[in-house]
Amino acid sequence: MRINKALEMYNFKNDYAEGAHPKILERLAASNFDQELGYGDDRYTLAAKQVLYERLQNPKAVLYFVSGGTQANLLVISHLLRPHEAVISCKTGHIYANETGAIEATGHRVITVDGVDGKVTPTLVKEVIDAHQLRPHVVKPRMLYISNSTELGTIYTKSELISLSIICKKHGLLLFMDGARLGHALMSSSNDLSLADIAAHVDIFYIGGTKNGALLGEAIVFKSKELAADFDYTLKQKGALLAKGRILGIQFLTLLEEDLYFELAAKANTLATQIAQTIAAQGYQFLTPPNTNQLFPILPKNMIKDLLNSYAFYIWKEIDDDFQAIRIITSWASDQQEVDRFCHDLKRLADAKQ
Repeated sequence: MRINKALEMYNFKNDYAEGAHPKILERLAASNFDQELGYGDDRYTLAAKQVLYERLQNPKAVLYFVSGGTQANLLVISHLLRPHEAVISCKTGHIYANETGAIEATGHRVITVDGVDGKVTPTLVKEVIDAHQLRPHVVKPRMLYISNSTELGTIYTKSELISLSIICKKHGLLLFMDGARLGHALMSSSNDLSLADIAAHVDIFYIGGTKNGALLGEAIVFKSKELAADFDYTLKQKGALLAKGRILGIQFLTLLEEDLYFELAAKANTLATQIAQTIAAQGYQFLTPPNTNQLFPILPKNMIKDLLNSYAFYIWKEIDDDFQAIRIITSWASDQQEVDRFCHDLKRLADAKQ
């Protein structure tokens, strides 16, 4: 573990503060002088796709590897929507709140809903559909964008996902899942979904590597060849088709072939659970129920001020004159000793307040 000396504090701001898991770096180094075909036709990428096909249990699926989450969202949405079509998202959704208007810049409106703990419900989808019936004077809702885990650390259950799939099919919407933190969702103690379930009920989703042990990379999964038609053209035209596609393939092969991907996500969740239990034991509440590696505890402002002297994290939301919600994120590389120290300091501050 190394703390950024410029900050002199431990970083709980995100789950991509470190580089990559050593096994990935070792494999990249070992294969460095191997000559491979470019643009994703190398043996590592093909092997990684084969591993994924087996896990997805959908022989009709089509896979592409890209560099990052915003890139994946932009590519998928702009490729699948016609100029007059729009995408539905929670107000907390990444495409609306954190991507500099990337989707709107392609000419597609993002229709927002308030959501419930960061999640979209069928009722909210129906309200959007009903509000966009004045053809041709309003945009046409054509896609529902969700995240799992969400930007608030919550997860979708199997029944919730099936309900969204049903209403999307009924109204001709494509269901697209942002999986930047999909590993953490799948390894949550509250989760009842598998990769195969997601592949069965979602039209397009991606498996995030950037936030779970990879240097970079997301694996986009289309449910069918028809949905993925000509996506390779879009990749190339938008500058997302890497000549050295092997860099992505090697990483995903390393993460997936021996379940390293799931082990790393489970570690991040376990460390977050330790922090969450410590916070709850001091009598403090959470903005959303702890489920994954993202925590949103509500703490006294004076405690937050003290903690910020030693730890980096985001102040998420103003609650009242005395309390704020903060965001704490653990990662695949979070240091156990630093998590212990954070818990110790939090208990010490809570005891001093009593």
